[in-house]
This record gives sequence, structure tokens and C-alpha cells, in this order.
Amino acid sequence: MSLKIIIGQSSQTGPRESNEDFLGVVTPVNEQLAVKGAMVAIADGVGGNAGGREAAEMTVRSVLSDYYATPDTWETHAALDKVLAAANRWVLSQSNSHRQLAGMATTLSLLVLRGQRYYLAHVGDSRIYRLRHGRLEQLTTDHVWDRPDMRHVLKRAVGLDMHLAVDYADGGLLQGDLYALLSDGVWETLGQKRIHEALQMYDNPQMIADHLTKTALVQGSQDNASALVVRIEDTGTDNLSDLLTMAKQLNAPQRLKAGDQLDGFEVLSLIHESRSSLLYQVRNRQSGQLSVMKTLQPILAEDTESCQALLNEEWLAKRVVSRYVPQVLPLHPEKRSKLYYLMSWHSGETLQQRLDSGHHFTVTEVARIGAELLRGLGALHRLNILHRDIKPDNVHMGDDKQLRILDLGVALSSGTASIPSMQNPGTPSFMAPELFSGGHASVGSDLYSVGVTLYRLLTRRYPYGEIEPFQHPRFGEPVAPSRYRPDIPQWLESIVLKAVRQNAELRFETAEEMLLALEYGETRPILPPARTPLITRAGLMKWQWIALFSLLMNFFLIYLLLVS
Repeated sequence: MSLKIIIGQSSQTGPRESNEDFLGVVTPVNEQLAVKGAMVAIADGVGGNAGGREAAEMTVRSVLSDYYATPDTWETHAALDKVLAAANRWVLSQSNSHRQLAGMATTLSLLVLRGQRYYLAHVGDSRIYRLRHGRLEQLTTDHVWDRPDMRHVLKRAVGLDMHLAVDYADGGLLQGDLYALLSDGVWETLGQKRIHEALQMYDNPQMIADHLTKTALVQGSQDNASALVVRIEDTGTDNLSDLLTMAKQLNAPQRLKAGDQLDGFEVLSLIHESRSSLLYQVRNRQSGQLSVMKTLQPILAEDTESCQALLNEEWLAKRVVSRYVPQVLPLHPEKRSKLYYLMSWHSGETLQQRLDSGHHFTVTEVARIGAELLRGLGALHRLNILHRDIKPDNVHMGDDKQLRILDLGVALSSGTASIPSMQNPGTPSFMAPELFSGGHASVGSDLYSVGVTLYRLLTRRYPYGEIEPFQHPRFGEPVAPSRYRPDIPQWLESIVLKAVRQNAELRFETAEEMLLALEYGETRPILPPARTPLITRAGLMKWQWIALFSLLMNFFLIYLLLVS
């Protein structure tokens, strides 16, 4: 049996110039409804100009979309905490970056309805009420100052502080329960008695929501009036505890070989193996669909950080809906007995495999690959995801001629915390200089890796030479790729050299800027990077020795003149 709900919603501007409230509803079906549940949310924005409305709308939209991209094995409140923290950072960044949006913030009250339980998250002074067996109960607490003259001033809100403190709660669902999410423009004007009467007046949630907002305005509400009403028609099967227990006990499978079967998937071959992960090509025995199964090395089965990293990778990959990244395939937790996830299968080769097979990349080919790679990387950066390991091994060219970026295993997002054991990972020869001196990964370090990748495709060499693991390299001037390959045009060489500059401030600022340079090509070439002055390259100490040697030579010449 699946959960069945009926929803009604109404939002009216009232006497205000604009409506700063925003309502959001997601009602998935089938497995996603059973695993993630339905979500309803209400937000009441605050801030000058359009800031309040933007804060409310973007917070609700991002939470509703990102929640469904979190791993199915995450507990509901943990998943909500992640996405709410990310939404809070976004609102703060917009407020700090745009003067007209300064001070923007929003309340947020939401419910996740799944199986036989509800999960609540709340911050601000919007409210959630429940009517059960004729009894009305307020499920949230207003986060306002407890003084008569300051009861409209929020103590907590999305975008108000770097640390977002959210109230979480959960409880059971019963058939016939009625939940009402109300903005202060409704509950403050009507009061609990009128709200109670309104919820019992009609059987239809839409009629209840319309009645609540209309009555609030008639009663003199001076604010936007919004109401979202949910009736529980049937509860679903409650298997949440089993799912959470199973998720905590998941560990990596033993090493698999061709012909082995796992959860209805038949292993066809081992595609790739690294120190931490294994990739298999598998076939769904029921549908025949081919896919890629990614899991951990058996030795890491009990390693908490490695397991978190794999779940983090799954979540990030699910967020990226792009033709430049393999898509994560849905998988019901009950069908997953081990720790792994599935991706779409695409035949073809990585760029490294092409290099190893002796393929000679033409200038035109490299320019096209660079443009496609930057489009894909730009899609990741727009989602605040840093790849951190761009290299030919992680760029796949399918038989369908589509380029895809692989392996988000060490990627970082503003919506997730970094994993302690994975600070600045990557392949040394493709890592930006600042990462070797304790700097943090950035858009610029990703673009540096793109530059080294293009350099590698053109010359089969590295701009600063090959860097071994645990080596602490010193970076001088990059060798111009035309030294190894004279047919490289000046415009392409300038782009590659700009991307791999030692100084991060002298590189391209965004993937779009570098993409534009490639698209313009020789019609609008960028200037070649200025060479570093000798005194800077040699270092002050070396220059002092040169000056001393020159002085001694002058004294020696003067001595020769005197004695002659």
C-alpha cells in the first residue's frame, strides 16, 4: 500500500505591493514516493526590493530539488540538514554580493510525508498545524524575540546567519490527519480558534486553503496570506526503520568476477580498478539493461570515511542532470544488499586509453575536446561542484561522439562537508601549484587541470614535467607546447599556457571565459602570457650572486688595466 494525500494551496498578495510568500509541493510516485516521500513547504521572505521573494522562492526550489538528489540511504533529517545548509549559504552569498538584495532572508516550514510517518523542518515564524480527531495542535515554535515590541523580528531564518539552527521533529501519520502550513499573514490574523473552525468546515483541502487566505484578508491582514493544506487519505507501509537499519549495515561486496550475481545484476567484466574503488559492467537480469556498478575495494568495507565518500559521490552525480556526466540510475534500497550505486553505461574510450593506443590528436580535435570539456565542467561549477581530478583518465569519449566527465569520487560541493582524508586529492601532474602549498581547490584549479589535459593531448608531456606522488615540486616557466609540436597555432598555445599559469590570478576566471577563448580561436586570439622577469624566475638570492660575480669581474678588469 502506498501513501495517498490530497493537497490544497492558496497564496494571495493582499494589501502588499508584491507577494513574498512561496509554496512548494513535490508528490513523486512509485518507488521514489516510498523511499523519499512527498514534500510540502512554505516560505515567507523578508528583505528590501525583490530580495524577500527571491529568498523564499529559491530556498523552497533548491530544497525541494536537492532533497530528492540525496542518497536513498541517508536518514531524512540528515538529508534535509545538508540541503538546508546549502540553501542558507546561497541566500547569504546573494545578500552579500548584490546591494539591492542586502538583508534578504526567509522563513521555511516543510513536511516530508513518507509511509506512516512525517518529518518536519522549521525555521522562522511560519507555522505548521495538525488537526487529528478534531483536536488542533501547533507542531512548530515561532523563532521571534520574546518582547511585545519585537515579536515580528526573527531570531532565526534562512539567510540570517552563517549557522542555520533548524528545528526537526517527526511523528506518525494517521488516516484522516489534516496538516496546515500557514504564513503569519494567516495565523496571526485568524488565531487558533478560527483556524480550527476553518479546518473542519470543508472536506476538500483546496476549499480549506482558499477559505483561510480569503478570511484572513477580510479580517484585515496587512501581510501576504498563504496556506497549504494536506489531508492524509491513506498511509503507506512503514518500512523506514528496516531501511535505515539496512543502510547502516551496508558494506562493500567481496571482489566480483564475470558471471557473479548481486541483487539481480550479473557482472560482465571489471572495467576499472583504483586503490579505493572498483567499477564493473553489469546487466540487469530482468530488463537486460547494461550499466556500471561502482563500489569500494573490499578492504575498505568497514572504513566509514570511504563509505561516506561513495555516498557523497552518488549524491553529487544525481544532482547533475547533464549529457556531459553519466547519469545515476534509480535503485530501491530494499533491492540493495551491498554498498554500491549504478550509472548509465556508454561504450567508448577515455582520452588516456586513446593516448595509450597511439592515437594522434589533431589540433582541431583538441580544440573541440577542450570546448566540450569546458561545457561539462561549467555545468558542474554552476552547481557549485568542483571536480578536483580532471585528467585524460577521467574524460570519456563515447562511440556516440559525446564527451562525458567521469569520477566525482573526490569532488566537493558547497552542499556537502569535505571528507578529512580527501583534502586536495588528485593526480599530482594535473594539480595546480597552489594545492601543493596548502591552498584550497577552486574553479581556477579545475581549469588548470583542463589546461594540463589539453597540453597532454597535444604533446604527450606535461607543462612543468611529470610530478610524482609525495613530491614537492618547484614551478618555474611552463614549456611552450610548440617546442614539442611546431604545428600548434599561436592562439591555441596562448590559451593552454594561460590555463596553466603558476599564478592562479593570471588564469581564466571561469570555464565560460576559457570556452569563449576556444570558440573565438584565431579570429580573436588572446595575448600570449608575458614571460616572468629573470629576477623573479631566478630568485633574489641567485640574483645577488650574479651581481657579486659581476662586481668581482669588474674589479679584476680594473686591476688588469692598472698593471698593464
